Amino acid sequence: MAPSDKLDLGRVLVIGGCGFLGHHVVNLVLRDWNSSSVAVVDLRCQRNRRPASDGVEYVEADITDADNLAKVLGRLRPDVVIHTASPPAQGSSAISNDLFKKVNVDGTRAVIAACQQAGVQALVYTSSASILSDNTSDLVNADEEYPVIRGKQQTEYYSETKAQAEELVLAANRAAEAPKLLTTSIRPSGIFGEGDVQLVYHTVQIYKTNKDKVQVGDNSNLFDFTYVENVAHAHLLAARALLLTASNPTIPLDHERVDGEAFIVTNGSPVYFWDMMRAIWRAAGSPRGTSHVWTLSRDLGLVLGLLSEIAFGIMRKPPTFNRQRIIYSTMTRYYDISKARTRLGYEPLVTLTEGVQRAVKWTMENDPRMGAPVKA
Repeated sequence: MAPSDKLDLGRVLVIGGCGFLGHHVVNLVLRDWNSSSVAVVDLRCQRNRRPASDGVEYVEADITDADNLAKVLGRLRPDVVIHTASPPAQGSSAISNDLFKKVNVDGTRAVIAACQQAGVQALVYTSSASILSDNTSDLVNADEEYPVIRGKQQTEYYSETKAQAEELVLAANRAAEAPKLLTTSIRPSGIFGEGDVQLVYHTVQIYKTNKDKVQVGDNSNLFDFTYVENVAHAHLLAARALLLTASNPTIPLDHERVDGEAFIVTNGSPVYFWDMMRAIWRAAGSPRGTSHVWTLSRDLGLVLGLLSEIAFGIMRKPPTFNRQRIIYSTMTRYYDISKARTRLGYEPLVTLTEGVQRAVKWTMENDPRMGAPVKA
């Protein structure tokens, strides 16, 4: 539940509120928080809608259309804007990269301008903990003091655009053109949950198609995953903190500040990567342990990934098995969330185990692509 000293969030707008994370933010506002109104702006508003009786207003708008977005916010006059809109972190083609820049960078720039014009008090941006990774080196208990990886060192263009957008958001905090706008950024790691069409869906598919017999690496790499409701919770705690700051005539001390700051958010329970995969498989019905597993070395996996990329490139299809997936599944990547705990009062609402059960149950019941598993 939300803190006992609930603050009325006023008029709340969730940008991307029909998406994976965004609709969980909407659900949590309605369940746990006080607000005078809740609105959603999304490119398409047909999915993940609340019942009409909940009173959520849905507005279809393209955030890259700056003029129209400004008109929408001018009419809604939100006190709090939570900006979750982003393409999925997939793809490395020129088309994908153009979309990442258009939505994550140009769209966020338009969101900031619209917030400034509409007199918004609090803007919370969904960034990503991946902006601290060069996708090769391990991250061990990394915190917000770690450098953001940019330019040639950042091999994932999605992360590059998320970092650029975060920089824009934080620079807009108390900016001269709109000094009353306070901003902050949430950096989640490995989000999963109901509505997840990446991690949980693909992992369940591996089991369903009987491809869960291979493990890459020795499973000694710890990784941070985060249940989506906990990420939504962190966004609302951040919004609350910004509103409290706005109502206070004095600027907080550096060790207390939320405005102009970024916060890493996880479940606070790093796990060995392949243990997480097997937890998902068990929740999907797998009776198998580890005795059937064939362990593939990381180096051999990289060679096979390269060959897969070449073969699929010839067929002009996206590879189902590539080098980046090998690197991702064998690297250590976990974080220190002390800053979020101290300044936001963040603690996960849902454990990793419970989150896996909920996410897999939803995937099995709601995704029509799920069929019966292939027998071993």
